[in-house]
Amino acid sequence: MAECGGVDSSTSGHTMDKSITLPPDEIFRNLENAKRFAIDIVAKVRSFEHNAKDADSDKLYEISVQEEVTARLHFIKFENAYIETCLDFIRDHLVNTETKVIKATVDKEDEMTCLIKGCNFVLRNIPHEAFVYAKHADSEFRFQTTHPDIFPYLLINIGSGVSIVKVESEDKFERIGGSSIGGGTFWGLGALLTKTKRFDELLQLASKGQHASVDMLVKDIYGGSYGSLGLTGDLIASSFGKSATADKEFSKEDMAKSLLHMISNDIGQLACLYAKLHNLSRVYFGGFFIRGHPVTMHTITYSINFFTKGEVQALFLRHEGYLGAIGAFLKGAEEDNPNQYSWGENYAGSSGLMSVSPDMNPMQRARSGTFDMLEMDRLERQLVNLPLLQDPSSYIPDTVDLTEDALAREYWLYCFEEALDGVVKRAVASQPDIPEANERAEKFRQKYRHKLQTLRHQPFAYGSLTVRSLLDTREHCLNEFNFPDPYSKITSKWSLLVMPHMPIIVLMSALDNLCLKTIHPGFLLQGPPHKCALFFVDNSGLLSRGTEVVLASNSGPALNDVTNGELQILTERIAAMDPVIQAGLREDRLTLVQSGSSSPCLDLSRLDKVLAMVVRERQTDLVIIEGMGRAIHTNYYAMLSCESLKMAVIKNSWLADRLGGKLFSVVFKYEVPAGKPSQDSAALTPS
Repeated sequence: MAECGGVDSSTSGHTMDKSITLPPDEIFRNLENAKRFAIDIVAKVRSFEHNAKDADSDKLYEISVQEEVTARLHFIKFENAYIETCLDFIRDHLVNTETKVIKATVDKEDEMTCLIKGCNFVLRNIPHEAFVYAKHADSEFRFQTTHPDIFPYLLINIGSGVSIVKVESEDKFERIGGSSIGGGTFWGLGALLTKTKRFDELLQLASKGQHASVDMLVKDIYGGSYGSLGLTGDLIASSFGKSATADKEFSKEDMAKSLLHMISNDIGQLACLYAKLHNLSRVYFGGFFIRGHPVTMHTITYSINFFTKGEVQALFLRHEGYLGAIGAFLKGAEEDNPNQYSWGENYAGSSGLMSVSPDMNPMQRARSGTFDMLEMDRLERQLVNLPLLQDPSSYIPDTVDLTEDALAREYWLYCFEEALDGVVKRAVASQPDIPEANERAEKFRQKYRHKLQTLRHQPFAYGSLTVRSLLDTREHCLNEFNFPDPYSKITSKWSLLVMPHMPIIVLMSALDNLCLKTIHPGFLLQGPPHKCALFFVDNSGLLSRGTEVVLASNSGPALNDVTNGELQILTERIAAMDPVIQAGLREDRLTLVQSGSSSPCLDLSRLDKVLAMVVRERQTDLVIIEGMGRAIHTNYYAMLSCESLKMAVIKNSWLADRLGGKLFSVVFKYEVPAGKPSQDSAALTPS
């Protein structure tokens, strides 16, 4: 195995590990536009320009192009056999150019330091990075939400041998143990026993074997279970125990399975002992031995559960094959301090976890169960938890997990497939004067359709499958083919049409036209006024009661949702026509803040740090979340430490039926934290 770093339209690193299915030149294409081989590049982004004299023209929404430094990390896995191709690509595209820079020397970084840095990075920045594997559950993968405090934890890195590392903080860790019996042992003994030289082929053999043909079980010795010691009859009493006495040939599959069980059980028991010794309950497993293989993960999980009686949790990582490469990049880029930013997985450029079933797609399992490619975008602002979350560690943004709900999964995948033609048309219409828009739109169609097909067979590919992740994947694919805002023409025409006739409407969320100065008079507006209300909506009706109002809108475009840049322009125009809004702005009682999101949905654990600061400073005691995406698909069950109101018009008949209502029903869900007096609330009412 080898590692190498590089960059595309931003930033990039690469690991070489497994076979690739695309042509090598296509694999390395993301490096072609690199400014320098390790960190930032200049990319073109969209911004809104505003000039007061253009109030009645399309120029209010004219998009100008500006340059802004942005970054994207690329990590690619491939066999060492392709190293020459990689170096040739670097030579042809990155050397001897005016705008591209490569470091001439390669610094040897400490492997363990890189490993820990990489692990901390993915745990902090990638929701649903870690998962529990449960072989016999309805959904084998149970993904963990991003925990606000990831320390301390135990990392079991299984490479040729095993390293056991206690991680207490970003820079404080200690190798507290290890073993010489690891992945190299499995590979070496497996090659001797089966004459199979390739690691993945050895795993495939193991997946088809029956270890009981080779292993001596408790019931082989005692005729059944050993109840007084708590040993079941199917428990392994002696690995390879039958091979010494049975006068027969053993199949390659059975020997590989027995060997995999033996080593996995040994590693699991070792992990348990160290976890108990250091009082740690979270144990992460990484290294090339795991490779997302179900037999390996099941055996380790069983061993952990058996020896700790469920007190220690075995956790696996979707990107475990990239930890060292990510850490090496972070060390090489310390002068740019990558940890001061938040990062997000780019679903358009990343491959996903493969199917656990070798029969579903044998080629996938042959390529192993980890990623072929990983892309991550650097976000221009730090994302943090909403301070008003009642319990950030248990917060789950999404209402329905489509990996567990097969009927809902099939329905929503069908919906997104059916809507694809319309999205393509809007994308082309948003760029009418650009000849190649049709070609790029067709490439988007093919890419997103392929993603949907993948998710139909592998719903766990990117973590828990949800309506939010389907929408985000679509946005990422649109952006990949340079369609950052397919609804730009629709929103600009609608806004210019409505502005002269409805001056007090703020275009926010899904432009659902909630009035800025009124909420139902019997709802929330009785009793003493709130100190400060945070609105993830297009509504600020409490201004006239003396309540401070914070309007949180998208940082970037998604569907036809208003962005913070648009809202700033519109609020300025509205203030010129409405004295309540004008006074709110003048007295600093109406504040517009970007949410940090570019999605129609809302993840309250990944919000702009500035918004969180405003929420604290203004002592916010009311949160209103509006719209299907923000209040139904996400946050319907979110528990806050202050009063909250979630409301939406249900515009989908299937969803209305699921909620027990009718199409265009209205949801009002008012909640108060424990200990506060509750007002009346409405659940689902006809419109």
